[in-house]
Amino acid sequence: MEYKWTIRLFAGLNERLDASSVELNTQHSTLTVAALKKLLIEQFPSHQHLIHLCFVACNQTYATDDDTINHTDELALLPPVSGGEESAPEPSTQTPEDALPLYWLTDQPISVEDVTRRVITPDHGASIAFVGTTREWTAGQRTVRLEYEAYAPMAVRTMEQIGEEIAARWNGAQCAIAHRTGIVDVADISVVIAVSSPHRDECYEASRYAIERLKQIVPIWKKEIWEDGSEWKGHQTGPWNPLADQVQP
Repeated sequence: MEYKWTIRLFAGLNERLDASSVELNTQHSTLTVAALKKLLIEQFPSHQHLIHLCFVACNQTYATDDDTINHTDELALLPPVSGGEESAPEPSTQTPEDALPLYWLTDQPISVEDVTRRVITPDHGASIAFVGTTREWTAGQRTVRLEYEAYAPMAVRTMEQIGEEIAARWNGAQCAIAHRTGIVDVADISVVIAVSSPHRDECYEASRYAIERLKQIVPIWKKEIWEDGSEWKGHQTGPWNPLADQVQP
């Protein structure tokens, strides 16, 4: 009996393979992640290097090479993340039910004031908003615009994870993150991260932690469009490993 495996693709992968997903047929209903990647490399040998660098997400959670996965799982092959259809705000874990979400994706302009307002509370005396914008010149090359793609449900889930880590490390500090998808022009805002805490020192630390952690684990990809070409950009500060320990502030 053969089992069909469906693996979603994102960013540079779906462009290179000219597909949003690929299918494999095997006689195995379960495989290790390493075995799945080996089968993908056998099917697409010219993309061996890129597939080797990718991580597999199983049911919207990063999986290790030794993890066992099932052909019925929701699977995705994720290239190195950016160092970010109109997506409606995903439900967050906060309460009450009618509260505004703290983590969301949108293809519309982001309001810094809106994001910041969501983390200001009576018992916090400090708040900071980190605002990421499209830079026009990088290493002598002129950027015309950026295009962002996200694995939306997993992106929101990992942004929520960042908020939980921050609250645990900095005595209940609050975090909110909004990230653009689609086209973001030069000088436009691509991401806003707002953090609040009782005191300013921990607020500074938590804000830096949030952006570095976002680059490390959130499946959002950035395509730089130049005057003479384009390129998908992944994490550029070292080997990409979303399963690594939390970043140091």
